[in-house]
Amino acid sequence: MYLPAIFPARQSVALYHSLQETVEWQAREVTVMGRRVMQPRLVAYMADHAGLSYTYSGSSMAPLSWNEPVLKIKERVEELSGATFNSCLLNFYRSGNDHLSFHSDNESLYGSGSYTIASASFGSARDFILRCNIDHSNKVSYPLGCGDVLVMKGTLQQHWMHAVPRRKRVSGGRISLTFRQIVHPELC
Repeated sequence: MYLPAIFPARQSVALYHSLQETVEWQAREVTVMGRRVMQPRLVAYMADHAGLSYTYSGSSMAPLSWNEPVLKIKERVEELSGATFNSCLLNFYRSGNDHLSFHSDNESLYGSGSYTIASASFGSARDFILRCNIDHSNKVSYPLGCGDVLVMKGTLQQHWMHAVPRRKRVSGGRISLTFRQIVHPELC
């Protein structure tokens, strides 16, 4: 579900600045194709409790406590998606050079088969591209702008990959909050 401008413009801009200033952003090293590299964006991770740590690309993240702006966004996204979430991965794309390569969020800690992942975007618009696993030419692109929400449900993560590609002409920053429900914390 693509839901544009769910958060009004003034509120979206205020949330972007609040997130930029209040979140403890980290530059992190990850393993990509056997090599340790710096992620091409800043990240933070929040969750209901410390037992919901999160590991991806050989890098583990202990959760921060929820802050007020993230909780407000979470509440609205839960209303829209009909799902509940106990964790959130935050990405800060400082400019069009920061990006996220094609991948799927299909880790077993989310459960088997069918689950919901919802993303809220604030700041400069960036393309969010979905690519079919079977036919890489089958792509769908969403221009996620300030205040937009994208909800991925069902088995989408098993059949599609997604990315936020580099966009050299984008000079402004973008913050993405990706809400998830971890159901198997022992797999974190």
